[in-house]
Amino acid sequence: MKEAVIRNVVVGGGMPKVLVPIVGRTREEILAKGEEIKDLSFDVVEWRADFYEDVLDKIRLLKTLKDLNRVLGDKPVMFTIRTAKEGGNVDVSPETYADLCIAAAETGFADVIDVEIFTGDPVVERMIAGIHAAGKPVIASSHEFRSTPAKEEMIRRLRKMQDMGADILKIAVMPETKADVLTLLSATEEMARCHAERPLVTMSMSPAGVISRICGEAFGSAMTFGAVGETSAPGQIPVDRLNTVLKIMHDAG
Repeated sequence: MKEAVIRNVVVGGGMPKVLVPIVGRTREEILAKGEEIKDLSFDVVEWRADFYEDVLDKIRLLKTLKDLNRVLGDKPVMFTIRTAKEGGNVDVSPETYADLCIAAAETGFADVIDVEIFTGDPVVERMIAGIHAAGKPVIASSHEFRSTPAKEEMIRRLRKMQDMGADILKIAVMPETKADVLTLLSATEEMARCHAERPLVTMSMSPAGVISRICGEAFGSAMTFGAVGETSAPGQIPVDRLNTVLKIMHDAG
């Protein structure tokens, strides 16, 4: 499996790398959160720009990204606009979504860009090409906030991301039963063992799926999300507790 590099963080081996989201609404809230978390023990900040009140104002968006990068120092930044159709906070056209994500990559102030794989193949192809041309990796993503697809469907989605040239492959699903969590883990294991040429990031959301956020190393998931205060998705664990559990799992393996 080819590793992915997010600035100075290597994804794809050893303990899962930990991401912490920033979900502030205003520039002041975003930068204050960056100051609060920059010295904590985790690997990558995810800026959920869809929470930002000026997300569709490109000039203000990119200025805030630059300022956040400055505040965070050595912490890499993942730039994410989660659209409404995938559970996010902004309703935006595919063309505008693509333009904002490519522009964020071109600034150099975002270290990896999240691309929703079902935005439409021509748009996704343009996004991945543009982000790669800017020298930045892509984390392709798919989210199901109502259910857990069949194992075969989750593997199909992950393979589609890989075939389209993404550097990291991510899927997040909602369990309706405990068995759904096992389905997600089984899909992760089979994808990692049989098909993956790129690192995977998989999670079963909500409290029922917390186990999927801590056992990734055993099943093949290379990153996980922790929280400092506000969360960006159901079931995220406080980052200090998450680090402790990940180390226990790693040492036991």
